[in-house]
Amino acid sequence: MEFFELIEKRYSVRGYKNQTIEKEKLDKVLKAGILAPTGVNAQAFKIYVIDTKKHKDALKKIYHQPWFVEAPIVLCLAMAPAKCWTRPWDGKNISDIDAGIIMDHITLAACNLGLGTCFIGAFKKYAAVDFLNLDEEYEPVLFTPLGYPNDEGRNTTRKSVDELVIYKD
Repeated sequence: MEFFELIEKRYSVRGYKNQTIEKEKLDKVLKAGILAPTGVNAQAFKIYVIDTKKHKDALKKIYHQPWFVEAPIVLCLAMAPAKCWTRPWDGKNISDIDAGIIMDHITLAACNLGLGTCFIGAFKKYAAVDFLNLDEEYEPVLFTPLGYPNDEGRNTTRKSVDELVIYKD
């Protein structure tokens, strides 16, 4: 698929088929996340691959929407902020920026393979920490279901270039 077609096609999927994901496709999606650039190439993250059928009750405590547990897999991206690059001039830690880049690679790769995803940032952090048994080094930052879409998507409007882009001469 051509890149601009891909970014126009990708949307937040809120319905999934009860269909297993082929291992080759899952491996490609995970590889896309690993290939994502991170500040100073720290790669201070872990991707958790969660079998939804085995962990449905625990996942429902993390995020309440019923479609979250329809996909066969849920991915969690956990970051280790202390290992991420921090700008020395103002102390800005870029772990959240790295997480966004990694998850974007994952979601675009998934879409390219015919799979659906949905960025989930509004989850219950402590339920996720408990379920994943994370120590203090790692923090869950983003989740996404991963599976074959079973919805039509939603028509979302986008602001125009003129509304969002400022040229500074």
